Amino acid sequence: MRTTTLVRAVARKQFILLTRYPLNTASQIVGLYIFFALIFFGGQAVAGAAIDDSLAGLVVGFFLYTMAFTAFAGLSWAITREAQWGTLEQLYMSPYGFGQVMAVRVGVNLLVSLFYGATILVLMLLTTGQSLTVDVVTVVPVVLLTLASAVGVGFVFGGLALVYKRIENVFQLTQFGFIILIAAPIDQYPLLAALPLAQGSHLLQEAMQGGVRLWAFAPSELATLVATAVGYSVVGYLVFLRASDRARRDGALGQY
Repeated sequence: MRTTTLVRAVARKQFILLTRYPLNTASQIVGLYIFFALIFFGGQAVAGAAIDDSLAGLVVGFFLYTMAFTAFAGLSWAITREAQWGTLEQLYMSPYGFGQVMAVRVGVNLLVSLFYGATILVLMLLTTGQSLTVDVVTVVPVVLLTLASAVGVGFVFGGLALVYKRIENVFQLTQFGFIILIAAPIDQYPLLAALPLAQGSHLLQEAMQGGVRLWAFAPSELATLVATAVGYSVVGYLVFLRASDRARRDGALGQY
C-alpha cells in the first residue's frame, strides 16, 4: 500500500471537516484571539508599561502555545470523535495499520496547527503593532521540532483516550502545563531544556525577537531540540501503541 494514498485520504478528510463546519473552525480562531486580547488589553490596564516591555515575548509565546495545544490535543479529539461516530474499529482494520493511520493523522494535524498559529500571529501583530522577525528558514524547522515534543505528549493522551474514553477535563490542566513549559527560564535553569516545548520556546524567542538565524544557534542547543523532539515522539508513540493493544484486548476499542 502506498503511504501517499493514506496521506491524501487523511488530508482530504481533515480539509472536509474544516470547510464543512466553517463556524466551528472560525470559532476556534476567534476563541484563541479573544483569549490573547484579554491578556493583552487586561495587562495594559493593570500593568501599563510593564506589559509593553514584555509584549514581544508574549506574542511569540502565545503563537507557540496556539500551535502546541492544537497539535497536542488533535489526536485525542480525533479518537474521541471516531469513537462517537462508531468508526474507530474501522480504522483499526485498515491495511496500513492503526498506528500508521494515527501517525499520519498527527502529521496532517501539524499542518492545521501551523495554519492556526500563522493566523493568530497575524492578528496579534495587527492588534499590538509589534514587529517580529519571521525568517521561514529558521522559524519553521524550530517550530516543527518544538511541536514534535508536544505531539509525543499528545500520543500518550491519545492512548489514554482509547482506554479511558473521556479525558477532556484533563486538557484543562494540560493547558496550564504548556504555559509553564513555554515560559520555562532555561537561561537560569539549563536542565529545564529537557522538558517538552521548553528548548524550542527558548530558541523561537531568540529567532523571532533577536533575529537569530538557524545556523547561528549553538550546536548543543540544536542537538537538545532535536533530542527532545525525537525522544518524546518515539516514547509517546510506543505508549500509544501499547494503549491501543490494551483497548483491543479489553474489547473497548469502539466503545464510548
